[in-house]
Amino acid sequence: MVEGKDRDGGAKRFPVSWEQFHRDARALAWRLSGEKEKFRAIVCITRGGLVPAAIIAREMDIRLIETVCVASYEGENQRGEVRLIKAPTPEIAGENGGEGVLIVDDLVDTGETARLVRDMLPKAHFAAVYAKPAGRAMVDSFITEVSQDTWIYFPWDLDLQFAPPIAGGPG
Repeated sequence: MVEGKDRDGGAKRFPVSWEQFHRDARALAWRLSGEKEKFRAIVCITRGGLVPAAIIAREMDIRLIETVCVASYEGENQRGEVRLIKAPTPEIAGENGGEGVLIVDDLVDTGETARLVRDMLPKAHFAAVYAKPAGRAMVDSFITEVSQDTWIYFPWDLDLQFAPPIAGGPG
């Protein structure tokens, strides 16, 4: 898929199909499998990190999966204040700051969510499928960088419906 500007001049849109997301998450697992460190657990950031965490856990044979629940969006595309809803269990964070833990998310955008989770697990390896420039420094591994003004439409957020031609008109 190629990023493109809306006809009305709005933010760039990047729709991602299930097949593409699966390929990208597997590519991230492949990249992570080259790390020296063997991960003992995954902490996925909900909700976006659930799907890539499942794929990565399968590919890397990781059975211990935990969640950290964070809310940062209000409505379809309005960023709000980052709120921690549920922290990872103390057994995962441990006394070693999350060493041997893999944090997984679908996207690092501004880096605010990543910063919150990094503060809880400072020694963990942070991986995201997609990264934007403002948050890129917060992740250790990612697959695709998109521009800051791009809105990614993930497959779980989409519904099949008619799409008008780019040039306009009824089709």
